[in-house]
Amino acid sequence: MNLSRISIAIGAFLGLSGVIAGAMGAHALKEVLEPSQLDSFETAVRFQMYHAMAFLILGLLIHSTTLKGMRTVLFMWGIGTLLFSGSIYLLVLTSLKVGIITPIGGVFLIIGWGVLLLSAFRK
Repeated sequence: MNLSRISIAIGAFLGLSGVIAGAMGAHALKEVLEPSQLDSFETAVRFQMYHAMAFLILGLLIHSTTLKGMRTVLFMWGIGTLLFSGSIYLLVLTSLKVGIITPIGGVFLIIGWGVLLLSAFRK
């Protein structure tokens, strides 16, 4: 499987699961969670969906660009989304104390965007 298809597949999976998570938050969890927990859950869904779209766009652009570092961007976004949104989901839905993981995921997301930015200026 080439890098473009991998990126599109990840984006599609994140979009699919993001819509499901968003629907759960809006309906099934609305009566169960505290307002602050629901806000956190919605933040996780929002960031997941942002990166689903970013993966899809990157997958489509890979064929028309010579940007170096796309594999690194995909890895950073993938790990970052998993750690950031995943840890928030775990914090809200379970008793696991995984809050330290959330900012680590955020750092991975930031690095991925930074690599993409630097790649835009490389030959």
